[in-house]
Amino acid sequence: MTTKQFMGRHQLLHRLTAQVGGNAQMAKEILIKRGQMNADGTLTAAGHARDNMTAEERAKDRAVKRSGGTPSSYKYNPNTNSTRKKK
Repeated sequence: MTTKQFMGRHQLLHRLTAQVGGNAQMAKEILIKRGQMNADGTLTAAGHARDNMTAEERAKDRAVKRSGGTPSSYKYNPNTNSTRKKK
């Protein structure tokens, strides 16, 4: 399963499942640990916020939280699901 299949909105669980080798239970455990999913499998408010983002928006959000700036100051690479600061 490739994660590039799950780049859009409302695919948070599917994308993470693909990233952990197709193990949906592991993906749910990660989301629960992050506070983005409840034990019953429903998304928390934080989970809904992340699920409403595309993979690009989540990557830029991580970069902003880590290094500051604005989402528009980063360029997204879908092949690596990472960002680089624009020059």
